[in-house]
Amino acid sequence: MTRYFLPLLFGVLGTVLLVSLGTWQVRRLTWKADVIAQIDDRIAASPVALPDQPDPKTDKFLAVTTSGKITQDEIHVLASTRDVGAVYRVISAFVTNDGRRLMLDRGWIKPPEKETERPTVEVIVSGNLHWPDETDSYTPKNDLDANIWFARDVPIMAAALHTEPLLVILRDTSETDPSVTPLPVDSKGIPNDHLEYVFTWYGLAIVWGAMTLYYLRRLRKTKEVLVP
Repeated sequence: MTRYFLPLLFGVLGTVLLVSLGTWQVRRLTWKADVIAQIDDRIAASPVALPDQPDPKTDKFLAVTTSGKITQDEIHVLASTRDVGAVYRVISAFVTNDGRRLMLDRGWIKPPEKETERPTVEVIVSGNLHWPDETDSYTPKNDLDANIWFARDVPIMAAALHTEPLLVILRDTSETDPSVTPLPVDSKGIPNDHLEYVFTWYGLAIVWGAMTLYYLRRLRKTKEVLVP
């Protein structure tokens, strides 16, 4: 029996470890689904007035409404959509009726419309506060001369547009200009790969257990051959 002990021990320990990792991922899957559901509810909630001092953590995705003037000061962020392909997000400076100056992500335009002049317009808007995290070490440097940006970096955009570091992603507007298509914020970009990990760890547990049984069976057959 001693020759079976170590293979059996490693087999049992490995299987238990892999099953525990799979079970942990099941719990993480449930947790992440709850988080996404809460974000969806927050995005779709009835809009409230802009907070005086919004917090990037507690006010992220907060549904808000305000009225004011969309100015002609714009930043164009290179992006893409599934149906259209390459587009530019239009980030405009927005002056509220009570004198605040913030940023409004109006949506997307096609590249040929980049140089089209969009007039100043008085509107009522509703949308969601957002602080996108889109920059990393591979993000190209913005081409400020051509007004081509490669990520929405709230503090840097705010400095360029002379606004508060506050970005509202447009959802609804009283504006009738069809040249800019709103691209509302949603939870589709939030990764939830835990189901894949569940199958991975449980699958590895099955393979580990099967290989252990196969190895023990080979040991037994080898013993039967050696012992007449």
